[in-house]
Amino acid sequence: MHWQTTRFQIPLDRPRLMGIVNVTPDSFSDGGRASLEAIAHAEQLLKDGAEILDIGGESSRPGADPVPLELELSRVLPVLRAALTLGVPVSIDTYKTEVMRVALDLGVDIVNDIAALRSPGAVEVVAPHPSCGVCLMHMRGEPRSMQRDTHYGDVVAEVRDFLAERVQLLGDRGVAAERIVLDPGIGFGKSVADNFALLPGQRALAALGYPVLAGWSRKSAIGAVTGRPVEGRLIGSVAAALAAVQHGAQVIRVHDVAATADALAVWQAAGLFNGGA
Repeated sequence: MHWQTTRFQIPLDRPRLMGIVNVTPDSFSDGGRASLEAIAHAEQLLKDGAEILDIGGESSRPGADPVPLELELSRVLPVLRAALTLGVPVSIDTYKTEVMRVALDLGVDIVNDIAALRSPGAVEVVAPHPSCGVCLMHMRGEPRSMQRDTHYGDVVAEVRDFLAERVQLLGDRGVAAERIVLDPGIGFGKSVADNFALLPGQRALAALGYPVLAGWSRKSAIGAVTGRPVEGRLIGSVAAALAAVQHGAQVIRVHDVAATADALAVWQAAGLFNGGA
């Protein structure tokens, strides 16, 4: 299995680490790095073991307000241009159609959309592209309001059915299956129990025939079970990454690349993986 993107065909014969580059002033991870600092951060993530860079200019934490289009573009464009010279797949983390359009025109490899291409015109931008990768994530509502309704009858079934509907739509628009990865949306409109149910529930998503991306890094669910603030969630995040891989995730989106890469290397050397990665 592989993930087809604009410039790269990413083999998924083992877990691939997607390093997070947040270019936002309220980022809990990166602290509002300016462009040069964000680019240096991206370069360090690659040294630490990242194989994909995911660049975003708008916070999607619970309760976050949207930012204007021009502000988001001003944040991400310098970083995207630099990242595209680093020889690895580059992802744009956005739900805004115009940001997708500009990023793809630059040559960005992947559109990583928390809204699963539900914004007006998003499918029309991404589907005609000959080869860009796309990550479709499940989210109820929007970041500003998503935690107001976290009741599900069967969270795994509802997430699976939503993502199945989205991939069917893209397939009908001619998007090759090899371009698509699915993300259950940990922390996006879900309770702590829902998030942890989606760990083994990843297998139901994988049964749709698409790779799974897991994004547990520093999420509030980890804080809920460990009692740790954001800055103290490294160990919990690494444990969640290992559990996600064990349950079949093939792309792991993380802030702390070096620690996660080391843990995966030891886990793999010990022969402990039995997932689909």
